[in-house]
Amino acid sequence: MTTHLTAPHVASWSTGSPAPGLLFTGPMGHGSNGMIMNNVGEPVWLEPTGAGVMDLRVQSFEGQPVLTYWTGTGVGGHGMGKGVIMDSSYRIIAEVTAGKGMQADLHEFTLTSAGTALLTAYPTVQHDLSAVGGPVAGNMFNCHVQEVNVRTGAVLLDWDALEHIPLTDSFLRPSDDAGSDGSTPDKAYDPYHLNSVEESGDALLISSRHTHALYLVDRMTGTIRWRLGGKQSDFKLGPNAAFAWQHDARRRPNGLISMFDNHYYSGTAGTSRGLVLAVDEKARTAAVHQEFNNAGHRGNAMGSLQFLPNGNVLVGWGADPAVTEFTAQGSAIYEATRVGTGSYRAYRSAWSAQPAALPDVAVVPGNGSTMEVYASWNGATEVAKWRFLSGTSPSALREAGTFPKRGFETSAAIAAAAHVSVQALDKNGAVLSTSVTIAA
Repeated sequence: MTTHLTAPHVASWSTGSPAPGLLFTGPMGHGSNGMIMNNVGEPVWLEPTGAGVMDLRVQSFEGQPVLTYWTGTGVGGHGMGKGVIMDSSYRIIAEVTAGKGMQADLHEFTLTSAGTALLTAYPTVQHDLSAVGGPVAGNMFNCHVQEVNVRTGAVLLDWDALEHIPLTDSFLRPSDDAGSDGSTPDKAYDPYHLNSVEESGDALLISSRHTHALYLVDRMTGTIRWRLGGKQSDFKLGPNAAFAWQHDARRRPNGLISMFDNHYYSGTAGTSRGLVLAVDEKARTAAVHQEFNNAGHRGNAMGSLQFLPNGNVLVGWGADPAVTEFTAQGSAIYEATRVGTGSYRAYRSAWSAQPAALPDVAVVPGNGSTMEVYASWNGATEVAKWRFLSGTSPSALREAGTFPKRGFETSAAIAAAAHVSVQALDKNGAVLSTSVTIAA
C-alpha cells in the first residue's frame, strides 16, 4: 500500500540483552501514531492510512494473539473514536466503541478473557461547578468506564465518575485554564481524567489523573471499595510513595500495584518514574516497593510501565519521547529516544505476522545498464531475504539476485530490464509472498 507517512529517526543504545520481542509505540508528529519497531528503531509496521492511533499493543482475543489500538479524533486531552482489533494478517476482525450514545476515549482499550473490552468515555454534561470555583451552569467531562461485549456491542457495565467522586477531590480548578473553565461545552472542565482501567476479579482498578488517586470499584454495585492517593486516601502512604498525575495503574501479584508516576505537571515539580507500590489492603498502608528512573526523564503527560516475561521492566516516558528497559533490579540496559514527539504508551511483545497485502516493489532507473529496485512489506516479521525477479515480460521473469533483508526497505542494483517483481523469503528460503509485477 502506497503511503506518504514517515517514521521518526529513533536513536537507541544497549548495555545488555533486552527482552525478546518488538516494541509497540505511538510516535506523534509523523502522520501516523502507530509503529512497531525493532531494537535499533527501524519500523516493522506503520499504520498505513495516517489514522490517529493510540495504545498500540498485542493482546489476546478468542484465544489468538491480536494487534489492538484506539483510533479516532483527539479532543481536549481525550478522544472520540473506537477500539480496533486486527489479526496477524493486519485484517480488522472487530471494532468496539462505547455504548449509550458515547464514543470510546483514547485512554483505555483492554480486552478481557470473557470476550469483553474495558474502555473509557468522556461525555460532556452540564453541572454546577460552583464548588470548585466554576459557573453554576457549567460544562464538564463526566468520565465513564464501560465494559462492552466485543462481538455484540452490549454494555455490561457503565460506571459514572460524577456519581462517586466529588468534584472537590480534583487538583484542577476551572480557573487554572481559560480553555477549560467550564463556561461552554467547547471549554468543558475536566475534573477526573480517567486514564486506565484494570480488571481485578470482581472489581476494577481505575486511575484518575486529576485527583491523583486510584480507585478499586465493585463491578456489580459500582461502589468504591477504597481510594489510594489523592485528597481522601484510605491508605497511609510511606516515604516517597505519594504520586501525582499518574497513568497506567495495574494490579500485580502479591499485593503490588504499578503505575507511571508523571509527578510533573501544573503545580507539581519532580522527576517522572515507573513506580511499584506494596499495598496492604488490610492494614491500609502503601510503601514504595521499587521505582525506575533514568537520565532525569520527565513526562508531564501519558506514560506506561510494563513487566516483561523475563522479569525486566519497560517504561514509556510519555510526552518525553523515550522508552527505557530496566532489569528486575532496576538497572537501565536499553533505551530508545526520539520516538516522535512523544508516545502515549510503549510495550514490548512477541509478534509474528504475515500481512494479507502483498509486498511492495518500486524501481528507480540507474545508469542505463542497471536499475535500483526497492522491496518492502509493511508489518511482515518473518522475512529474512528478498529475491529480485526481472525479465522482458511479466511471464518471463528470472532471478536477478537474492539479498538479505536490510531494515524496513531493502534495495539493490540489478541489470536493467522491462519488468520486475520481488519475493519475500523466510529463513529457510521458502517463499512467503510475491509482489505484483511492475514495468521498469
